[in-house]
Amino acid sequence: MNVKEYIDSTFPGLVLKPGLNQQWNNRGIHFEFAKELYPLKEGKEKLNPAYFRTVYHQAISLFHHLFALEDKFLFVTNIYWYKDDARRRKKKIKAYNYYIKSKDVLFSLKQETLPYLFEEEEALDYCTSQFSLECTKQDIIYPLLIQAICNQDFPSLKPRLSNPYYSYEPDIFLINVTKNIIFFIYDDRGCEVIAENIETLHPLYRKYRDWVDEYYLEKIEGLFSSRPHVSENQDGR
Repeated sequence: MNVKEYIDSTFPGLVLKPGLNQQWNNRGIHFEFAKELYPLKEGKEKLNPAYFRTVYHQAISLFHHLFALEDKFLFVTNIYWYKDDARRRKKKIKAYNYYIKSKDVLFSLKQETLPYLFEEEEALDYCTSQFSLECTKQDIIYPLLIQAICNQDFPSLKPRLSNPYYSYEPDIFLINVTKNIIFFIYDDRGCEVIAENIETLHPLYRKYRDWVDEYYLEKIEGLFSSRPHVSENQDGR
């Protein structure tokens, strides 16, 4: 499956990069992880284990809700490179070699070179390598992958995505092509979830409303209040 063709047909106008919710006219949910907790212990420079346990639990819980065993999805990774460093772009990346269970699945890994996806002066010097893999939930060691995404700003934590060949940390998007949902954990602070049809996310909102970023909560509630609700016995509660 071609990522661009899928995005163009299902999420027209969307660029697969951070800021999905804003691009999709705020027809999504922005979750904040570990509300009222902090990554460092109060008054100390030591990491707070309770914060990271909560972050991992919430991120993995959302993944479980969004991806069923029978769903097909695209595991997409954007890596941002300095254009002149072609040698490094051929290096293997940990996101797939470490977190995919079967080497047979990896044979279908695709790679495409795209323009730099951010409107900055650096766009002249950088490009994007986009890797994509069609897979299922069973193919991925997803608890470790999700933890690695959440750990990216804390070098002492493992597992990790870090690779000495990256110019920047990669962005990883999990796209449920069965349900037409995109799940993007940007780091330990939170994640974005968008869907082709916002009503698809109503059960997720009802179940995990307390995790929704307060800044976006009023707008999200307005989205759902203006639409017919599914009954309680249909939303998994």
